[in-house]
Amino acid sequence: MESKAIPISWKKQRNPLKRIFDIGFSIAILLLFSPLFLLIAVAIFICSPGKVLYTQMRLGIGGKPFKCYKFRTMRLDADLHLKEMLRTKPLLRSEWIQKQKLRVDPRVFLFGRLLRKTSLDELPQFWNAFKGDISVVGPRPYMVNQRRELGPLAYKILSVRPGITGLWQTSGRSNTTFQERVELDAHYVDGHCFRNDLWLILKTVPEIFLSKNAY
Repeated sequence: MESKAIPISWKKQRNPLKRIFDIGFSIAILLLFSPLFLLIAVAIFICSPGKVLYTQMRLGIGGKPFKCYKFRTMRLDADLHLKEMLRTKPLLRSEWIQKQKLRVDPRVFLFGRLLRKTSLDELPQFWNAFKGDISVVGPRPYMVNQRRELGPLAYKILSVRPGITGLWQTSGRSNTTFQERVELDAHYVDGHCFRNDLWLILKTVPEIFLSKNAY
């Protein structure tokens, strides 16, 4: 598994306004929604006793791995269970290869489905944004083992911080194929600016409340 960072032009990527916004917006969300964080944590523990947070290594700017935080929505042995499912169930394996997601994922517990449908499972990522691992808006934070699948667009996508929301989240979400997501993320990098980021944040709000194409 490769983990070396991709060399990029750091001077080109400096954007003080974007970083200031990430910090301020993240602090506001973390403080405002702290009671909701607690309620979600309690509900997860009741539905599936164990850790309420799930951490996974994701690719950050320059391809440098970082710990990405989410509310846990799956059974504790989800990673092992996925390997077994992909080995024994050809239809699920085909869907996973195409989308890197499963529409009906037996690893997800009942309350976890609600969290994923509303994207509330991603609220802890605002801590990542505050720390500087990711931005509020940017490409999807891809898993470390997906790096090779980014193909020739890896250099472009990994030249900026990944984001909690972005172009793919407002353009079909889970209904898109993995390759379509990669192309949307590359398109975001080509035209990203602070004004477009604000527009994508506004577009994300109805996506969350309508729970369209999320699973």
